[in-house]
Amino acid sequence: MIQRRDLLLLGAGGALGLTGVPTPARAQEMPNTLPDLIDRSRQAVVAVGTFAATDNPRFGFRGTGFAIGDGRRIVTCAHVIPNPIEKDLMITVPAAGGASAQPQLRAVKLLRRDTARDLAIVELADDKGALVDVLSLAEVVGDQPVVREGAAIALMGYPIGTALGVTMATHRGTVAALTRAALPAPTSNTLSERAVRQLRDGAMEFLQLDATAYPGNSGGPLLDIRTGKVVGVVNMVVLKGTRESALSAPSGITYAVPVKYVWPLLER
Repeated sequence: MIQRRDLLLLGAGGALGLTGVPTPARAQEMPNTLPDLIDRSRQAVVAVGTFAATDNPRFGFRGTGFAIGDGRRIVTCAHVIPNPIEKDLMITVPAAGGASAQPQLRAVKLLRRDTARDLAIVELADDKGALVDVLSLAEVVGDQPVVREGAAIALMGYPIGTALGVTMATHRGTVAALTRAALPAPTSNTLSERAVRQLRDGAMEFLQLDATAYPGNSGGPLLDIRTGKVVGVVNMVVLKGTRESALSAPSGITYAVPVKYVWPLLER
């Protein structure tokens, strides 16, 4: 079982920390190379945070998310969404003009949350239309894993958050292992009967990655480079020592929640 003291949930706020799915707006085509995959996925990967006109900065970055389905729903980690939600939820969408262009700020609302598996779905809450670019989730067939050990993967997100100007970055690695563990609760008040039962059973599956992630990557897509599809959601990293060591001495061992747990949340 993974021990709580060895892990950092990769949000940037308090933690330094098939059916029923609408037709995609514009899912990425089969990539030929990693640069192709990045180009086709970039505008589907968003920064997730809160907004308050009196705050400085007004957008409070908390983690990463990615658009799916009809372009109105965004997958992220449960610990990226504040609990309780005391400010407006917002995402920033990368501009089509590249890094120098101004990102678009969009209002969202919490649609569903699965704290036990650290997943959440938010939905666009304005009338500006759906996001054009979305990512495709890998299909789940029975108990077969959607990605094999040794597969080349890429994780996309916003490491370090506002410290780097909310800049999207991609890290490459491999699937090191398919493992089972109990996911630690971020705080004691998030524990429920279901969560405690899962902690005892240790029945949740994880993708262990030979890849480096940082605070801010939480909620970002884990992509199979061969297929271009999402196979997991990045959510935590092993620490060598203190939380600050995630920046100064990253372990290079990251965990992701398999996409098999995303599908049921979408189908509720």
